[in-house]
Amino acid sequence: MNLTPASSPASSQQRWTALLVVCLAQLMIVLDVTIVNVALPSIQRDLHFTQGNLTWVVNAFLVTFGSLLLLAGRLGDLAGRKRVFLIGLVIFTSASVLCGLAPSQGFLIGARFLQGVGAAAQASVILAIIVTQFPDSVERARAMSLYVFVSVAGGSLGLLAGGVLTQTLSWHWVFFVNVPIGIAALALGQLLIPNDSGLGLRHGVDWLGSLLVTASLMSAIYAIVEATSHGWISGDVLGFGGLAAVLMTAFIALEARIANPIMPLRILRLRGLVNASLVRGFLVTGMYSTFFLATLYLEHVRHYSALQTGAAFLPWTLTVAVLSQGVTAWMVARYGPIRVLMGGMASAVLGLVVFSTVGPDTAFFPTIFLGSFAIGLGIGSAFMPLLTIAMADVPAQDAGLGSGITNVSQQIGGAFGLAVLSTLAANQTKSLLSTHHGVTTALISGYHLAFLVGAATIAGGIALAVVLLAPRADGGRLQLAHGGGAEQNTLTLDDYDMEREAA
Repeated sequence: MNLTPASSPASSQQRWTALLVVCLAQLMIVLDVTIVNVALPSIQRDLHFTQGNLTWVVNAFLVTFGSLLLLAGRLGDLAGRKRVFLIGLVIFTSASVLCGLAPSQGFLIGARFLQGVGAAAQASVILAIIVTQFPDSVERARAMSLYVFVSVAGGSLGLLAGGVLTQTLSWHWVFFVNVPIGIAALALGQLLIPNDSGLGLRHGVDWLGSLLVTASLMSAIYAIVEATSHGWISGDVLGFGGLAAVLMTAFIALEARIANPIMPLRILRLRGLVNASLVRGFLVTGMYSTFFLATLYLEHVRHYSALQTGAAFLPWTLTVAVLSQGVTAWMVARYGPIRVLMGGMASAVLGLVVFSTVGPDTAFFPTIFLGSFAIGLGIGSAFMPLLTIAMADVPAQDAGLGSGITNVSQQIGGAFGLAVLSTLAANQTKSLLSTHHGVTTALISGYHLAFLVGAATIAGGIALAVVLLAPRADGGRLQLAHGGGAEQNTLTLDDYDMEREAA
């Protein structure tokens, strides 16, 4: 098999400096999500948003970001991942300037749509760059641990930074802060990320398939985000949900019969990628909404400021930071990815159960601290093994597409979980208010229900992992070391267990 230049790892120093660049870009994307949430009240006042229209400041980004991940990932495989990454940086940084300068509601929402396009181009190839540049399993585990830390730390940092910038300057600066980061990442990326030519576009691009899959994902995400305001059985939600299913069916039928599909269906035969993405969807469905709902609890019930709320999540962030310093990688090497994954998901379940006990006067320590710590321990332990399993058997030429699939599972799961759990919490609160319960009691009851459903969802993910990811009786193969390519080191799961126990 002919490998592209992207499949030929660079020197050790160049690999690690390139990793820092792509993690800087990932930080910018994650930071943007939470930093904007903090600024929403100020944006609403200045641009005179209604409550319903204000949601589109967030949703516009989510729709384009989630729907373009597969297409952008495959374009990275074909046209070169470095090229797609740098183009994404230019679009995202330019759109951030437009967001900060926005004089009207429509202008800001349009710029947020454009930001999502740039974010998708970057995020879709970041994992692919990591996989192809770190063929050694130990180094790859360390690199993915750093990627997970940045992805998680950005959320807490966004709360802190959003509060500081909005209070000391203005909401415009929550967007302008992306500009120096984007420019630095663009300059360093051009210098430090190894060049790759991709597989080439000489055979043509499956534009019809690209259109179908993008439209399908866009319809699905639109239906999910609209469900929170219009209800799950509204005409818009059912209509766009049905359209998404029809378009996805047409897409798969097309990909099965053309010579050069945008998504070769062979990718769906990779057991590790597909099954790990399903488990990942359950994990983020239950977990990502916790960040949003716990923030609401701290701000609306405990009356924390934005800075205090960000600080309350530091046990979460710092735990992931410690685990990313090689601890999770060591645990995976010592105990195997499945056991570490199970332990991490169980810890996340425990953290959510702890949050389901909070009340109107709950102190930060020990309850909130322990809940935040347990979820951080879960994220730091579970995400890296999931990424390792998902990308382990993806061939080098399909790494961008594999990266896109893992990101789509996260975005769909996160959007779906937030929509479902926030709806459950809101309905529980409304029900209690209608029976003359106090506002605080009604709010807390809604949050409790959402936390418990989130915990049950992750518990379901654990059961799914046992069924889908545990070693098969036939000695199913898990490619642990080199993730694709002619020189791949492939071990059976049984062989891996024996080697681990011998060590």
